[in-house]
Amino acid sequence: MPDTKHTESKNVDAAAYSAQGTPRDRVALPADTFDGTVNLPVMHQAVKAFLANQRQGNASTKTRGEVIGGNQKPWKQKGTGRARQGSIRAPNWVGGGTVFGPRPRKYTEIVPKQVRALARKSAFNARAREGALFVIDAFEYDAPKTARLQQLLARLELAHRKVLILTDGVKPNVFLSGRNLPLAHVMPFSDVSTYNILWSDVVLVESGALGEAMAPMKEKSLSKVKVVRYVARDTETPEAGSTEAGSTEAGSAPKSKAKKKAVKTKAATKKAPAKKPAAKAKPAAKPAAKVAAKKSPAKKSAPKKKGK
Repeated sequence: MPDTKHTESKNVDAAAYSAQGTPRDRVALPADTFDGTVNLPVMHQAVKAFLANQRQGNASTKTRGEVIGGNQKPWKQKGTGRARQGSIRAPNWVGGGTVFGPRPRKYTEIVPKQVRALARKSAFNARAREGALFVIDAFEYDAPKTARLQQLLARLELAHRKVLILTDGVKPNVFLSGRNLPLAHVMPFSDVSTYNILWSDVVLVESGALGEAMAPMKEKSLSKVKVVRYVARDTETPEAGSTEAGSTEAGSAPKSKAKKKAVKTKAATKKAPAKKPAAKAKPAAKPAAKVAAKKSPAKKSAPKKKGK
């Protein structure tokens, strides 16, 4: 039988980063939560109960007593040669009642508080042992900004992975920043469940939620992502700091001298009418004597012989 409970007494540490993704010194995780205990059966029980509690249990079918119709016998009892029937809403009829169908019910499963706490602790230890738990010094967002959180995930190479971000208390600006990211889920550290931890591939925890807040680093803001635009190449392109490139209005691409000349020449060719090709000279008429000599004389038909 495989061992489903792993315990390690050594201290567990995790990689730490700033709110903009700059690496920092590794941080020792608190021993009361991260003691290396991973209890698989308890985690399975907690996840199963969590998913069962999400069910509404609204499925419902009608028995033969609830279906409309069927108040009389479809035909008489004897003499027809057919099987006796008492109602057209019997379960063996099309449109009849359902036997042992689903009825509204509750799927609630109650898990003891200590079991839930052990399962949550085991899930944290599992992510820490995998190296999938990172500590962020502080999320200090003055206003919601999805691009800021997206740049953090990109610098940590987590843009295409499921990320769970746990904040120190309720922080609406951080929540609104990650609400539009399909693979990121932001929630307070105190509200996280075993299912949320196991759903994610990587967990980002704010340092204040672990008990020891880290002072945020002073660093420059990340440069904005440059949008690459493909423009048709010209023979003469203006230099980067030339006045010709900077004097163009917003939204219009700068035109080079060669491009302007090409446009003028095209307009000139369109306006000028195309010259018709000169007609070929007709050959001189031949003299009548030569034409008459060339013509062959007409053959005379031979006279018919009269019969004797």
